Amino acid sequence: MSKLNVLVAGCSGYIGLQLTKILNKHKYINIKYLCGSSSIGKKISFYDKSLKNKKLPKIIRFNKKLLDDVDIIFTALPNGESQKISNYLLNHNTLIDLSADFRLKNAAGYLKWYKLKHQAVNNIKNSIYLVPELKKTNLKNYKIISCPGCYPTSILIPLVPLINKGFVSPKNIIIDSKSGFSGAGRGVHKKYKDKNLYESLSAYGLALHRHNSEIQQEFNLLTKKTVKFQFTPHLTPMFRGILSTIYLDLKNQCSIKKISDYINNFYKNSKFVKIEKPDTFLSTNDVINTNYCRISVCKSKFKNKIIILSVIDNLIKGGGGQAVQNMNLKFGFKESEGLNV
Repeated sequence: MSKLNVLVAGCSGYIGLQLTKILNKHKYINIKYLCGSSSIGKKISFYDKSLKNKKLPKIIRFNKKLLDDVDIIFTALPNGESQKISNYLLNHNTLIDLSADFRLKNAAGYLKWYKLKHQAVNNIKNSIYLVPELKKTNLKNYKIISCPGCYPTSILIPLVPLINKGFVSPKNIIIDSKSGFSGAGRGVHKKYKDKNLYESLSAYGLALHRHNSEIQQEFNLLTKKTVKFQFTPHLTPMFRGILSTIYLDLKNQCSIKKISDYINNFYKNSKFVKIEKPDTFLSTNDVINTNYCRISVCKSKFKNKIIILSVIDNLIKGGGGQAVQNMNLKFGFKESEGLNV
């Protein structure tokens, strides 16, 4: 099989770098162009020494003429920028977006949550929001694949099958998520200059974090039930990783073992979801530098409640790894190609 040519826009950001490293190991991919703005003219190895001896192009400014020579465009850009690129897509191009630009199914919702007017409204219908373990669909009909946010990835994977099966109540769900500061992007130190990122834990986005919108949207689409949840994210003094602790009310006095067995069976053919034994304590260290989501169903001190632990690497399963996983599904490659499995 001949290699596909790829352009990575936003290659020097935390997720863009991780994506580039994964694509560089993919046997069916040729990285044709690396694009940036403040990084133009530099080698990608300036940002990651592990890429020093790799044959990769220098970083250049994006130009729509570059789309003539590539099959796939990955965009790891600030919100709003991928929409502009989507308007230049040619018939042979597929856009895989790691920003929020095509996560919401209507432009009004995007304006509400992101305070930006959508600049490619007609392209929304050509896009699909894809958690690969939850949507098995024909991707040939979509020119744009929207990759989920990191927090939603850690939340939707454990909850959707349990809500659908009726094991847990869709009401009063409490989600407490903690992320490494890389989740806020390379500008995190300027954005949180008044915070001591290396020695403090901070809650942020209470009630109004933007990921609420896509979590609610996907609950509505994938469960067909009225799901009510509270989601609070936290920034932690570590570079990468997400731990979501989820508190749920049981229905029909279902046992922890039954729930754990069910979700394990649900994901038995999913290479990147691992269900641990009940009451297993998890840490982000269990998934760092992997594309796995690890899940543990745990008992609560109350008989009618359970606690679910879900951990991912926000830069891989919550970023570049999931994007490559989605690309593999779109183009018929082995799902784990390039992902160290």
